[in-house]
Amino acid sequence: MESKLNIDKNKVKSCRRDASKIASKVQKFIDIHSTTAVERTLCRLFGVDGIDEYDVPLPNIVVEALADNNLLGSGAADFFARSILHTKMTPQEIAESIAEYKFEFDALPQFSEDKKKEVLQKETAKALERIKKRTAQREVYLKEFGEKQGPLLYVIVATGDIREDAVQAVAAAKQGADVIAVIRTTGQSLLDYVPYGETHEGFGGTYATQENFRIMREALDEAGREEGRYIRLCNYCSGLCMPEIAVMGAFERLDMMLNDALYGILFRNINMKRTLIDQYFSRIINAYAGVIINTGEDNYLTTSDAYEQAHTVLASQFINEQLAKKAGLKESQMGLGHAFEMSPQLKDSFVYELAQAQMAREIFPDAPLKYMPPTKHKTGDIFMANVQDALFNMVTKVTGQRIHLLGMLTEAIHTPFMSDRALSIQNAQYIFNAMDSLGDEITFKKDGKMANRADEVLGKAEKLLDKIEKKGLFASLSEGVFADIKRGETEGRGLEGVFKKNKDYVNPFMDRMKKELEERP
Repeated sequence: MESKLNIDKNKVKSCRRDASKIASKVQKFIDIHSTTAVERTLCRLFGVDGIDEYDVPLPNIVVEALADNNLLGSGAADFFARSILHTKMTPQEIAESIAEYKFEFDALPQFSEDKKKEVLQKETAKALERIKKRTAQREVYLKEFGEKQGPLLYVIVATGDIREDAVQAVAAAKQGADVIAVIRTTGQSLLDYVPYGETHEGFGGTYATQENFRIMREALDEAGREEGRYIRLCNYCSGLCMPEIAVMGAFERLDMMLNDALYGILFRNINMKRTLIDQYFSRIINAYAGVIINTGEDNYLTTSDAYEQAHTVLASQFINEQLAKKAGLKESQMGLGHAFEMSPQLKDSFVYELAQAQMAREIFPDAPLKYMPPTKHKTGDIFMANVQDALFNMVTKVTGQRIHLLGMLTEAIHTPFMSDRALSIQNAQYIFNAMDSLGDEITFKKDGKMANRADEVLGKAEKLLDKIEKKGLFASLSEGVFADIKRGETEGRGLEGVFKKNKDYVNPFMDRMKKELEERP
């Protein structure tokens, strides 16, 4: 992409070089550690599902039992390989036996590496074939209906009841939405387990469960067939169960996942070590299932000033990009986040927003950037909100953003009604049609306000990344480099779920996924 802003390529290279070093240092820590969430994910890949009589998920029961019997360090995969060889039971039957306190851990013998490897290869192939079959259906639909060009119109549903969510999602799809995001109920990211089954109660959103994923996927597929379009489904792969939700999404063919490397640390006070280990496996799964991840840099600007702290968004995008590459994600799967959050009172706020959006588009030309609407400076004045959203829609079209989360004129008043979504979709469709070729027709003044603004933000991001690279990401997060939020290395939820791998630790699903991702064109 030819730069309209005369972006300094050397500064971009410098940023990527430092971000790569930051990610590599973090990866060294990740590689020798695992978490209880990762091991629960392995249980799910082995086919373990369901709950006990007290509604406790079986993956949690298995992993807690492994910890109690000093087997966790070798991993759930090693345990299942030995257990299958010893008992001849399926992983589900083994899990149910543990839940019923019938499994005899003391009687579990060791087996040769060759025998265990044979079992694990069979179980791995079975799980990955399940994912392949499910995700291949996406390509069938896209081949039949074609891929939409231009911005994807992204809206949210958040009733708390999955059946009502499905009704509203279908209505939004018929109104023109391309992506439906089911907002997760408040506080689910802090639960160290995944709720089970169909749910009808949630606060500010709906529980992310595999059954709820299935229900919504089915509803959107039906609506998509009627409309002759493929409707994408998005949910939240974050919190204390990142990789578990990723594999549930892979099983049910979700298309997008909120999957940031730093969001849970900064905004949910989840321990940084736990989050960074979990994000790695979750992103490998998302990469394998063809899921586009959405990162959360836009949230920085809800706590910090959008003009003063724009460089922190760019620096975080560089880090998220490099961590995503470590997990095998292609650039085409990286929905790096940014947001239209300048104060309306700031003179030339639109000019600066346009500059920053164009800068992001030029620096990450192959990434389907996720552009978030104005929220922070909305007051409940629906007429002013509609104008703000119109300006936001203009920036998206002119700069070629791909994932466009529609602003709502009733932001700051209530969760959107179906009519609110319809008006927002009409607003965006009108502007996208009226300005269809505008981005290709205009150029920006050399050494003008936009070019200078982009250079300023890039220069500050370069300095910040250099500082983070020297201090390390853990220490930098402790100092509050992003969103003015400080998080200690040993603080936050979930640290007790982090453990160092034994020498005989094995994760065949991760190994096989990584290998196949490397072999993909």
